[in-house]
Amino acid sequence: MKMVSFCLITDLFSYHSFVPFFRFLHFLLRINSQADEVQTVKYEEIYISNSRGLKLFTCQWLPLDRDAKALIFICHGYAMECSITMKSTAIRLVNAGYAVYGMDYEGHGKSDGLQGLFHNFDDIVDDCSSHFTSVCEEKGNRGRMRYLLGESMGGAMALCLHRKKPKYWDGAILVAPMCKIADELRSNQLVLTFLSKLCNVIPSWRVVPTSHDIIELAFKMPEIRKQVKSNPYCYKGRPRLKTCYECLRVSMELEKRLDEVSLPFIVLHGEDDRVTDKSVSRQLYEKAMSTDKTLKLYARMWHGLLYGEEPANIEVVFTDIIGWLDKRTSGGNSRVQGEKKLAEEVCALRSKY
Repeated sequence: MKMVSFCLITDLFSYHSFVPFFRFLHFLLRINSQADEVQTVKYEEIYISNSRGLKLFTCQWLPLDRDAKALIFICHGYAMECSITMKSTAIRLVNAGYAVYGMDYEGHGKSDGLQGLFHNFDDIVDDCSSHFTSVCEEKGNRGRMRYLLGESMGGAMALCLHRKKPKYWDGAILVAPMCKIADELRSNQLVLTFLSKLCNVIPSWRVVPTSHDIIELAFKMPEIRKQVKSNPYCYKGRPRLKTCYECLRVSMELEKRLDEVSLPFIVLHGEDDRVTDKSVSRQLYEKAMSTDKTLKLYARMWHGLLYGEEPANIEVVFTDIIGWLDKRTSGGNSRVQGEKKLAEEVCALRSKY
């Protein structure tokens, strides 16, 4: 009888008997974490119209429990979108004290246009520039530092925004930027020449041959690949002809003009990235005229550094990003100081009259 009782007790307190309890505890902690997140982050979605008559989806994550340290503008990657795939990135940055804004490009996410297609990269640069600067010029945002955060094709977008207004942005976080598309994802030169002739005739044609699934190459964690593939707002087909041509054109242009980059930046790249070329990130660091530049290369990490890696790796990446932001934001800069001084002078004049 004692032996039976002992067996029952040991079985009752065995590891396997606690599995359901631990799962329930994890569920409660996750719900509590999500509740805290809702309490500290204000999320909003707004549709705007661009100069071409398209409705564009924009979103913002704002801290509720404090004034934002600075403004961060997310530039998402090719075939991706902001509100779902970039949510975890935005939440981390808001919890670090920053206000975060994003916009889905034409033909991406929840914005108008044929999914996966834009006719001219310069047009979507203009869209981002118009929206982002309008946010910066809002009364409550004047005098705050403003940063661009670009991932992959979004890195190219950030550099193009800087080139459009060289003195406007206070810094950029460039995550595996598309300054050159990896050779294994590019078609051979003969095929590219042939397709470039066709892109203005049949721009939406999904005929660009690629030997690899970009999602499989970009994200290390299988569950993240599954999430991206099941996201209806992410484009999963073959690259459309005109979009592919524009990405290639812009990346080649940027590669030739790396020495013109003058804003403070941190560029981050996985050593095992097979989507964008890490050697060009190193060239950007070496050639850029900026006097404030940082290069981070991560061993055994892939392309999707912000949310496609193992949790421990993601922590390392965001520690570097937030540390870089905090250091520059706490110091301020001459532009912010000048704007604050001007605002004080205007207030003083108004009070006199």
